[in-house]
Amino acid sequence: MKTRPNPPIRHAMPLAALLALLPGATLLAQNDDTVNERQPTDAMAAGKAVYAANCAACHQPEGQGLQIGGAVGGFPPLAKSDSFAKLKPADVAKNILAGRTGKLVANGVEYNNVMPAMVHLTDEQISQVVTFVFNSWGNQGGSMSTEDAAAVRKSVGASSDPAQGGSHGTANNAEKGYQGAPSPLAGETVNPTLTPGAPVLSDAEFARASTIYFERCAGCHGVLRKGATGKPLTTDITRTKGTEYLKALINFGSPAGMPNWGTSGELNDADIDLMARYLQHEPPAPPEWGMPEMMESWKVHVPVEDRPDKPQHSLNMENFFAVTLRDSGEIAIIDGDTKEIVTIIKTGYAVHITRPSHSGRYLYTIGRDGKIDLIDLYMSPPAKVAEIKIGLEARSVETSKYKGYEDKLAIAGAYWPPHYVIMDGPTLEPRKIVSTRGMTVDTQEYHPEPRVAAIVASHEHPDFIVNVKETGRILLVDYQDLENLNVTTLDAAPFLHDGGWDSSHRYFMTAANQSDKIAVVDSKERKMVGLVDCDKIPHPGRGANFVHPRFGPVWGTSALGNEKVSLIGTDPENHPEQAWKVVEVLKGQGGGSLFIKTHPKSRNLYVDTPLNPAESISQSIAVFDIDDLEAPYQVLPIAEWAGIKGAGAKRIVQPEFNMAGDEVWFSVWSGQEEESAIVIVDDKTLKLKAVIKDPRLVTPTGKFNVHNTKGDIY
Repeated sequence: MKTRPNPPIRHAMPLAALLALLPGATLLAQNDDTVNERQPTDAMAAGKAVYAANCAACHQPEGQGLQIGGAVGGFPPLAKSDSFAKLKPADVAKNILAGRTGKLVANGVEYNNVMPAMVHLTDEQISQVVTFVFNSWGNQGGSMSTEDAAAVRKSVGASSDPAQGGSHGTANNAEKGYQGAPSPLAGETVNPTLTPGAPVLSDAEFARASTIYFERCAGCHGVLRKGATGKPLTTDITRTKGTEYLKALINFGSPAGMPNWGTSGELNDADIDLMARYLQHEPPAPPEWGMPEMMESWKVHVPVEDRPDKPQHSLNMENFFAVTLRDSGEIAIIDGDTKEIVTIIKTGYAVHITRPSHSGRYLYTIGRDGKIDLIDLYMSPPAKVAEIKIGLEARSVETSKYKGYEDKLAIAGAYWPPHYVIMDGPTLEPRKIVSTRGMTVDTQEYHPEPRVAAIVASHEHPDFIVNVKETGRILLVDYQDLENLNVTTLDAAPFLHDGGWDSSHRYFMTAANQSDKIAVVDSKERKMVGLVDCDKIPHPGRGANFVHPRFGPVWGTSALGNEKVSLIGTDPENHPEQAWKVVEVLKGQGGGSLFIKTHPKSRNLYVDTPLNPAESISQSIAVFDIDDLEAPYQVLPIAEWAGIKGAGAKRIVQPEFNMAGDEVWFSVWSGQEEESAIVIVDDKTLKLKAVIKDPRLVTPTGKFNVHNTKGDIY
């Protein structure tokens, strides 16, 4: 394997115990002149702010620490602490940047918790917080300069990429942005599950707390709090911690996975107190969603027999782009030839993906609210002909592609309830509902909420390939006989997410992102052929296929958690020594990437970073030369090219090629009330080709070219 020389990368975890003091810490020499030195008020104020946002959750606002159950497992004091008194500023800075775990005795009390690496803090912030702590609460005094902090960072090999750090839990800043979208379940009515012995809640308080939980927490911790991307928040854990502990963690952020909801200003004191009490009650289960509810939601607006038998326009449907307008609950259909908006269609909330039928006639969109809309591109303008709601929250939809089944069936997977649904392709009539609740692949424990992530249609067999996120199982659903459904279960790894085909369309490459692995399925032999280690939190979208100058056919993925672009060999026949191995790791701009893309006619590899905290990175695109991967990547200032005036995040997301493979489209994604755009770049020259602006382009994100998407060309 060939890897570009990079500094060692530490796992970027939020602060569980920012300044946790561990036995054996190196005691570096300190100039006696700095002992008891008190810093100017402005420097102390800056350090206090850094401490409040990043450290106080565990060590408490006045540095008094936090004990759990009276002893082991809490977070040690920084004030009046015999252990802290032995440390020097460089020791503490090292712990901040490198992270430490292990037992510690402070003032006769044993602590044993995790102090993760806080590499997202700048050198200036580290110098400020270290200086603040050493000069507060009667501590021994001392100071650290920005240059000193930079030297410590270099000595421990810590990254300076802000996407790799975070202020909470086991999710870094990029992942927090990705997972933090409100759940559509926030609008659902739940029955109170008030638990005897838990803190008192009124029915009205329970209802409000449930809404807050589904809006802020369910995406990471799961609807039933069993844990997903975040840690479990079940009552055996929360009631042991108690109300005051939970209030501190919710307010400041914690190793249990909660962001700093209070100090960030997103929750007030009353809501923090409410949530601390609410989490000690058993979680309410949202309503189930079965065949009666689906049938009630199912509508056929235009019967099949009344639809046109040929296109009613002269536009090139194959080069249509279906563009998600995330926050307006719509998609825009844009003509890739003329760059004009053909129509805007109301859909479910925050469409996650659009999939064309095998023929290219129909588009299937699925919103996060579980609503599927079927759009007929033959109509002028294209229009919705059927719809159904398959659950209360969902992400995936696909159509049958195997010979003899083209356009006949569709499948969708839900987050809640956890199930998949097979439907009639032209009408969306639900035919079969299958629950995904079951045992996890690793610990063999029952999971009540294993969500359905990516679904793809096999080219080798009449199979739908279904990723079940939390259980880590991949299902091969044979759709030949729905009355006697045959499902083959493959063991992969937990937290399966998205993925796509290799260039031969035989091997399905899919990310188990929180497991830091890529699972490889041989769809022809219907079996697993590999689990490839690939850090940190790989997020390929569909991935990118190209022929590597040295290693032959490869499939690539970028990552949420670091700057790595990992290339995996995919040709077991002609390059067996490289097959299912990471053959090269490229170094991109930083973490926070969602999509990577190329095209068979392109010699460029595009990597976005929309969730990186640094604007210079989130507002641009890195482009690698496939013929010279040793060369530095080129940065395209897409947001600048968009020419958008005024405020807005201007995140650049999801490169998508046109049908011809000679131009690349990028979404410039800002807020709902801010201007957004689509920027088009010439793939050969890497120069700006066009900008599409329109008041109707509200929060554009994913774009799906009909020709490339239906043909699995990426």
